Amino acid sequence: MDYPWLHAPAAEVAATARTLLGWELAAGGVRIRLTEVEAYAGTGEDPASHAHRGPTPRTRVMFGPAGYAYTYFVFGMHWCLNIVCGRDGEAAAVLLRAGEVVDGLPAARARRGDVADRDLARGPARLAVTLDVSASANGTCVLDGSGPLLLSPPTRPVSRADVSTGPRVGVAAAHDVPWRFWVTGDPTVSTYRRHVPRRRSRPASGGASVAGGIG
Repeated sequence: MDYPWLHAPAAEVAATARTLLGWELAAGGVRIRLTEVEAYAGTGEDPASHAHRGPTPRTRVMFGPAGYAYTYFVFGMHWCLNIVCGRDGEAAAVLLRAGEVVDGLPAARARRGDVADRDLARGPARLAVTLDVSASANGTCVLDGSGPLLLSPPTRPVSRADVSTGPRVGVAAAHDVPWRFWVTGDPTVSTYRRHVPRRRSRPASGGASVAGGIG
């Protein structure tokens, strides 16, 4: 499959993220419609991106080609799922933050328990659980059916007039960059929480406490 966003440069990752709203992603017997995404550019100007300082074994997949999955583990308990975009050699990715389950409700409920339908994939960790995404999806193509994930064009396209934008969630650096996009008024969109640095207290002899956070 070939789509225009596959050829967009990493510098245009925000536009690519907006484009992916309404696209449908299937895995693990469940299909969701994307309702909230976040853009991250590895072009050296976005300190919130994992690829900000160049490729590492973890982030190499972010440097292309586009159309592949980038998964990572956070807080020792959650997987997050991204779609790689940008031209080959240019790092960029779109974090999938939330979606509406449009097929496979029994499988989704089996994984997520007794929660409201709107909460099944409401937030990046819940989305990954609902689709049964883990490390095995990392670096696999999401467009040709060769991997566990299959991304398809929207059956219900989202118009630009129906898209809202705002700051990204939970990042310490560049947290005010308005690269989070969501379908306006959709109940599956996650709640915005601005990053608050965690504080740790030093022993009394060590002076004042020091603020720190996770980027």
